[in-house]
Amino acid sequence: MSPLAHEADLVVFGGTGDLSMRKLLPALFHSDLESRLAPQTRIIAMSRGGLDDADFRGKVDSEVRQSVPDDSGAWQRFLGRLHHVSVDVGGDDTSGWAALTRLLAGHEQRDRVFYLASPPMTFGPFCRDLHGAGLITPQSRVVLEKPLGRDLASSQLINAEVGRYFAEEQIFRIDHYLGKETVQNLLVLRFANAFLEPIWNSLWIDHVQITAAESVGTPGRRGYYDHAGALRDMVQNHLLQLLTLTAMEPPARNDREAIRDEKVKVLQALRPIVGDEVSRFTVRGQYDGYLDEPSSTPPTELSKRVETFTAIRAEVKNWRWSGVPFYLRTGKRMPYRRSEIVIQFKDVPHAIFPGGSPNRLVIRLQPEEGIELHIMAKEPGAGEVTLKPVPLKLSFGQTFTARVPEAYERLLSDVLAGNPTLFMRRDEVEAAWRWIDPILEAWESSSELPEPYPGATTGPAGAHELLGRSGRAWHEEETP
Repeated sequence: MSPLAHEADLVVFGGTGDLSMRKLLPALFHSDLESRLAPQTRIIAMSRGGLDDADFRGKVDSEVRQSVPDDSGAWQRFLGRLHHVSVDVGGDDTSGWAALTRLLAGHEQRDRVFYLASPPMTFGPFCRDLHGAGLITPQSRVVLEKPLGRDLASSQLINAEVGRYFAEEQIFRIDHYLGKETVQNLLVLRFANAFLEPIWNSLWIDHVQITAAESVGTPGRRGYYDHAGALRDMVQNHLLQLLTLTAMEPPARNDREAIRDEKVKVLQALRPIVGDEVSRFTVRGQYDGYLDEPSSTPPTELSKRVETFTAIRAEVKNWRWSGVPFYLRTGKRMPYRRSEIVIQFKDVPHAIFPGGSPNRLVIRLQPEEGIELHIMAKEPGAGEVTLKPVPLKLSFGQTFTARVPEAYERLLSDVLAGNPTLFMRRDEVEAAWRWIDPILEAWESSSELPEPYPGATTGPAGAHELLGRSGRAWHEEETP
């Protein structure tokens, strides 16, 4: 058993929902399988489902079992950890809170982790009810899933509501991208290898591209997506987190606050995009067929205006990055599913060989995590020298024989261990919203609709023009 594994009660509000069934419970089973959960740790699901423990275990057995390794002994042990409590958050029926109180009684010295896998409007009422039931102990922590609000004002309101009952060090704002193996390796690549630091700046780097592309659309989820859109759903959290890790200064120490301090500095250094600049430095698109996809709600005027694609030209205004554009891009119904960071270096100062191209470092988060350094090499043969870009590849799956944990496994382990390094601090979340808000306001006040683009393409023409105006192009490869 890991030395970090100690007894805890993990209470998941929304414990029968999609996130819990697809991500959280499989991640917790893998942790159990690899002895990273203490023997007495319990997993308590809360929902309005009216289930008892046996019902919930049966539901998990039928819906989760097929997605995890086949180990009947470990699976039965895992099912034994599971409990269910029906609760009415914010309502008049307090019987669920009384049942949870009875279940937790006698274990006050255990760590209590309250994971809110629920819409953000429930965060405040849930914490208030927890406090009213007397269930928050000094050893308690609360995990908040994204999205943390719709803008700066709503984010501040949620943070204030939760902050009435939990201290900042008890609040874990989760972004699953930060749990990916490649994100961890980005820090190691930058700060454990001396050869990169001298060229990790505007003298040697031409620009940076950060892409999170999805091949799927939004079938059945248009009701949610109409109110979110790509900017809120992906850029404000995932892409800006990747930008901060790429652009941050070397922290003085590898500890929980030093890294987060440097990330906040990057967000504060982002050049605001306001007024007329929004139309020049941002692009929003919507794939053909979005309005026709099956959904529980019919399309509305809001459906016509929501973006399923966005591209942004950002700048970090500091000494290291002055003049280096950071291009952020995310979209649905693209030709591939891929998340990556591309560091495009400048060309050699004086080319003595024809046909060369600048070096490029590609850090891929999905689908296959790895790192590629594209260098120029001579093609074999007699006669004139012919250059060809050749990738030096590090594939984590091929290089390391150990199973690569899913992002939620690492993040849940960190929550249980009380390590907030990979979670967002309040000032970090609010700094991201301060940069995003003017873009949202400009889009929402504009009479223009998102630019349409066909499905299975790399987005609207405006996204290519965004780079093309400076003679650049998006990094595209064959679908992996």
